[in-house]
Amino acid sequence: MSTHSCVIAPRLKDSLATADASKYGRMFPDLPGPVTDEAILLKLGRAGSMMDAASRVGENEAPTDNPRIPAGFPFLGQFIAHDITADRSLLLHHARLNELRNFRTPRLDLESLYGGGPTGSPYLYDLDDADKLLIGVNDQGELADVPRNRQGRALLGDARNDVHLFISQLHLAFLKFHNAIVDYLRAERVPGAQVFAEAQRLVRWHYQWIVVNEFLPLSVGDDLVSDLLANGLKFYTFVEQPYIPVEFADAAYRFGHSQVRSIYTLNNGGAKGQVFPDFAGTCPVPHDRVIDWAYFFSVDQGRPPQASKLIDTILAHSLSDLPTSVVGETKTAQEHSLAYRDLVRGEALDLPSGEAIAREMGVEPLSTSEVGLYDLGWKSETPLWFYILKEAEVRNRGEWLGEVGGRIVAEVLLGLIDGDPSSYRNAETEWQPVLPGAQPGHFTMTDLFRFAGAV
Repeated sequence: MSTHSCVIAPRLKDSLATADASKYGRMFPDLPGPVTDEAILLKLGRAGSMMDAASRVGENEAPTDNPRIPAGFPFLGQFIAHDITADRSLLLHHARLNELRNFRTPRLDLESLYGGGPTGSPYLYDLDDADKLLIGVNDQGELADVPRNRQGRALLGDARNDVHLFISQLHLAFLKFHNAIVDYLRAERVPGAQVFAEAQRLVRWHYQWIVVNEFLPLSVGDDLVSDLLANGLKFYTFVEQPYIPVEFADAAYRFGHSQVRSIYTLNNGGAKGQVFPDFAGTCPVPHDRVIDWAYFFSVDQGRPPQASKLIDTILAHSLSDLPTSVVGETKTAQEHSLAYRDLVRGEALDLPSGEAIAREMGVEPLSTSEVGLYDLGWKSETPLWFYILKEAEVRNRGEWLGEVGGRIVAEVLLGLIDGDPSSYRNAETEWQPVLPGAQPGHFTMTDLFRFAGAV
């Protein structure tokens, strides 16, 4: 099989950085993978299967809503993923972990935003003001799109951040956030030679703060985050440099695939559609598709945002039939299904079963009846990605991740931040956000949008 491992066309992967690649590793190196049956994986993950929302005809969106997590956070999760991981290998190579390379630094430093900086990636920066990132205009001349060349291709530190409308508009918000901080620092009379570096530091630290204090509590639960911050990590360890565990990148952090809604409303103009193909990226964003973030985050107190979908083993149909523009040319139809791709990826990497990791963590594993695969003929323990989705559904009503999935996600993200000597948790351990927010000493995505002038 030669399917590309990430959900992005190969031509976009080719633009990823090729220097300073680091290796992936295993968080639980002593745990073997379960015995798998590829025929059942196909039956489980292909379009029209039990994991495809389209197989549940007659069910509307409301019962699948998760008001705990607004609809924008899964896209922030994807933005974070593109910041810390980039695997250009074919799925075939996943069977050889020592050949797998991460073409991103394993730290939350917004490499996907800044690229190589004004000197290394000058095309990302404003020619008239090199401290600022370049912003594009839409069909009405508004600063409401990422910068693009004359053929409509995005000029970004990571081309994957234009794979669909939602992530390109989120990338735009971060561009505006950086530029607003540049203006803020100049108003504070910071010396000109220090403005860019200080703006970059503030953007990174406020972003890291949001990951630790907003994204993680919503995704894994307040109690687990509080425990990890107070008592430290138990299972994600490294000697000198942080690394990306395959249990995280190829299973646990894929929980966001389950959070994607079937239908999104973009703005007050009423534009609606599916992520794919309706809002596929790699093209200019017209004015009627500019996202109103009040529909995705808690921006307007009088109007709740759209909810994300519950975390469970059902994926929106648009993810079960991904367009060729996203996955590239494939040999078989099932390779267009994200669920199938995720299941095969875990099998190829010989990831441990969810039950094995639960036992290692001292957590009571899900029962066979709770997992619900026995009727399909599955006789072994559960593929890790499927287990993590089912664990959230069974243990936490699909509102946030269970103990296995939550601990892997939280320990890795916190470990990456703590392993970065330039992060806010290392550089100034008592640091709190300094930019204005709704609550002094705190900062949220809503505060980011407001400071950036994106709402």
